[in-house]
Amino acid sequence: MAGKVRNGMSADRLENARWRKSSRSGAVGNCVELTWPGREVVAVRNSRNPGGPVLVYSRTDLVAFLGDVRKRGV
Repeated sequence: MAGKVRNGMSADRLENARWRKSSRSGAVGNCVELTWPGREVVAVRNSRNPGGPVLVYSRTDLVAFLGDVRKRGV
């Protein structure tokens, strides 16, 4: 993918992305998927809208967020 990965950009622009879905995802399809377009960048998309907008996080921010979710049992 040429250019910078930004919040709100179309997931279709992340060419050759290997999207990963949680193994705990159900058959309903309301899941998030992740890809790593850069060494320190994680992109997140809605599995129901695979060509839709992505949210972009630094790897550090996402790890901190997930750690807090686990700690709080959310």
